Amino acid sequence: MSMNRRALLGAAALSSALPSLAVPALAQGNAAGNWPSRPLRLVVPYPPGGAVDLTGRILAERLQPLLGQSVVVDNRGGAGGNVGADYVARSEKDGYTMMMAPNSLMAANRHLYRRSMPLEPLRDLTGVTRVIAGTVLMVVNSSKPWRSFGDVIEAARRDPGKLTMGSSGSGTMGHITISAISKATGVEITHAPYRGGAPAISDLLAGNIDIMFDAIPELVPYVREGRFRPMAVGSAERITYVPGLGEVPGMGELLPNAGLDMQSWMGVVVPTGMPRPVIERLHGALVRIARSDDFRTRMEPQGYASAWDETLESFNAFMREQDVLWKRLVEASGATLD
Repeated sequence: MSMNRRALLGAAALSSALPSLAVPALAQGNAAGNWPSRPLRLVVPYPPGGAVDLTGRILAERLQPLLGQSVVVDNRGGAGGNVGADYVARSEKDGYTMMMAPNSLMAANRHLYRRSMPLEPLRDLTGVTRVIAGTVLMVVNSSKPWRSFGDVIEAARRDPGKLTMGSSGSGTMGHITISAISKATGVEITHAPYRGGAPAISDLLAGNIDIMFDAIPELVPYVREGRFRPMAVGSAERITYVPGLGEVPGMGELLPNAGLDMQSWMGVVVPTGMPRPVIERLHGALVRIARSDDFRTRMEPQGYASAWDETLESFNAFMREQDVLWKRLVEASGATLD
């Protein structure tokens, strides 16, 4: 199944199940008919330079001609995206503020920040559509003797706790993925969390850690240089759209009975209560971008496939399913960020 088809999955929910979408068309005056009449703000709840920021800027550039107004990217980082998300949730519901939202923020943070989460993402924010989907990549330093995922697992089985896996932080997708793999295989791999992907990559290059599981855009340049050897992707299926990774096996091949399918995604969300006609127009513009060859060819080299949801209801239903999934994964990992 292609990543695009995956992105279209998710049982459709009735509109009545989404009171946030059932806002009267003229709840904000004649907002739908006049919108947009001034520049829009796209909040990226992380500092500049990362994958969410890159995706947001690519979208903003392509939204401008479709909506007839400029789209300003506003970086508001802090607390794993919670600062920016809380700002958006409290902003005016007039159609001029939206946010780039990755799965970590919408599905995982509520279970990682159990005491300090400032908002309820699925209550305070309403989904418009996904725009990209991806997964994580497992790599080792090319100087290591391991040639396959099975070699790594066998080494971990021989010496419990000796192998170390770096990640960009506790509670990240890389951490959750290796925790799930450890449980599925019965091996012990020591997790070494870092403050971001860059220092973990530096230590993997230096041989100070053995393995790394992280976002494909962060690691694939080193794979192409021959400095890292790819062992596996976290999704059930192979990632055929990223040059050089088509032969890297997925979890469905490596651990067929574990049910592991670690997928990342990013979408656009808005404050709950925005008039539905405005959301629908924004949805149409975003889906048009996501379906375009221009966007696909821009995102695939970064390690992401374009993705979209045919309806508002399907995306919001999908996010509710993701919340249940990530609650289980986070609790199984024991991760907390409070």
